[in-house]
Amino acid sequence: MHPTNSLARMIESCALAILLGAGTLAAAGQSAPAKPENKPQAKLQAAAPASAREWWKNAVIYEIYPRSFQDSNGDGIGDLNGITARLDYLKELGVDAIWLTPCFPSPLVDFGYDISDYKKIDPQYGTLADFDRLVAEAGKRHIRVLMDMVMNHSSDKHEWFQQSRSSRSNAYRDWYVWRDGKGQTATDKGVPPNNWQSYFGHSAWEWDETTRQYYYHKFYIQQPDLNWNNPKVHEAFKDIMAFWLKRGVGGFRFDAITTLYEDPAMTDEGIVKDKDGNPVINAYGDPQLDDTKTNNQPGVHPVMQEMRAAVDKFSTGAYPGTRVVIGETYLPNIGELAKMYGPKGKPEFHLPMDTQVAMINKMDIAAFRSKLTDVETQIGGHVPLLLFDNHDNPRIDLRYGDGVHDEAIQRVLSTVLFASRGAALFYYGDEIGMKTTPPTRKEDVKDPIGITGWPKEKGRDGERTPMQWDATANSGFTRGTPWLPVPPNATTVNVEAEKSDSASLFAWYKSLIHLKKTNLAFAHGDNVMLDTDNSKVLSWLRKAPGAPTVVVAANFTADPQTVSLAVPGSTGKLKTLLKSPGAAEPASLTSIELGPFEVFIGEVK
Repeated sequence: MHPTNSLARMIESCALAILLGAGTLAAAGQSAPAKPENKPQAKLQAAAPASAREWWKNAVIYEIYPRSFQDSNGDGIGDLNGITARLDYLKELGVDAIWLTPCFPSPLVDFGYDISDYKKIDPQYGTLADFDRLVAEAGKRHIRVLMDMVMNHSSDKHEWFQQSRSSRSNAYRDWYVWRDGKGQTATDKGVPPNNWQSYFGHSAWEWDETTRQYYYHKFYIQQPDLNWNNPKVHEAFKDIMAFWLKRGVGGFRFDAITTLYEDPAMTDEGIVKDKDGNPVINAYGDPQLDDTKTNNQPGVHPVMQEMRAAVDKFSTGAYPGTRVVIGETYLPNIGELAKMYGPKGKPEFHLPMDTQVAMINKMDIAAFRSKLTDVETQIGGHVPLLLFDNHDNPRIDLRYGDGVHDEAIQRVLSTVLFASRGAALFYYGDEIGMKTTPPTRKEDVKDPIGITGWPKEKGRDGERTPMQWDATANSGFTRGTPWLPVPPNATTVNVEAEKSDSASLFAWYKSLIHLKKTNLAFAHGDNVMLDTDNSKVLSWLRKAPGAPTVVVAANFTADPQTVSLAVPGSTGKLKTLLKSPGAAEPASLTSIELGPFEVFIGEVK
């Protein structure tokens, strides 16, 4: 869950969880899907992790927004059986795991992130039997199913909160955060306890007349925050996780995890000022606050150590090996990200999302070089998780594209994602270049953020449009009326069209993922930046003991560039593994010619 999808707000809050794709960048020439070299099978298998416990270290994870992926029953809403029907596609793409955004019962104020029952499936998406079938069929294809674990808040319709608000003496009262107002009397509610704001606009405190107190909500009014100072809340969520782990899920992505705790002194947050000393006003008309009292509080770390220990108990069953713990970790710097892995002997996240790279939001080569170096050298040798896209932010085209070279730019970014050390996360439709398609009229907006913030904030509908499978009616997503309109470009930008085109973005993604899985240097090697004074081309090498070194060069500009790279001990000769469609074949390591936003990946001789 992200505060908003407006670009300005994203930059202000350092958003987006980013999985840095650990990568085997070895595929075969041009951008056609890569084919393995004629080597013994054992050699190719050697690029895989040593055991099932390490599957996540070089994982490719695919985020699915269930409402928008595939509808199986014609009601216009994607569902679990629709996902099951598309598993062969995901296997072909090379995915190791799918992360499902919430499919629990929900009033859908926040489209599933307001959960009313953590141990059921919302009927819109299917049944528990449908879920079990999805897990089983995915397992047959060596794909793990990861679920969203939303622990910061529940729906106000959850039985816990219904009990909590019924009386001050109810056993569930202290499961949530309740406070008297300032100046409150027997007849006057006073004003909210402090100036804290909801990420979705206005005060984070809501008056409840039944028990005459305010409750705290970091997100929507209908999403009251749970009280993590109550040990019973801890036990409830360990029980919920066990319920799903016993059904064979491969792990969890922990939503909004840095907001679990608030300053116990209830101190006001600071107001962000512009360069002239005036308050910065956000899309909702509120002064922008600094978020220091309601985000990234120290209590998060002990909780995650506890949750990680509970998850680690499940290492057998449908998916032998590690059940992965991923964090939605919007953090201000690499030092704070490093803490999310946990201290020695007290692990927290396997893969906290690195938002440092994803939210650069422009093709700034110095920023990319710096942030990628940070994640390689400043996280204590842990495995990075990079990404560029998710359901809460405008798609890559709107944040990084220039309107002319959008597809080429996405080749550059996907190369950073899959050709860097670690695990890689990407969002459904990235592989075909789906574009952000926001509503043009307020009356068409489905996302409450857009309804509240229009026109400055148009909501998140634009990045949640239906998956574009083919050129038929509704792009093969549904035979009914889709819950969001299918973008007009679906007639040409779709899976079927791109699968048959060896120069397509889909072919590029498939080739990169294949390299990530079969090239030893990409699977396990270190990242080392090259030509670090170059302000136009980002170059790096991947090297691992006993494996040929691989170089990567990506032009970050719309102008042709020539780069000369020096790799100690090399002859200067190169074997092309993958290059942008139409790119020149390099004569040597010292003369790599790149057109606008072109990429070259080669093995050093």
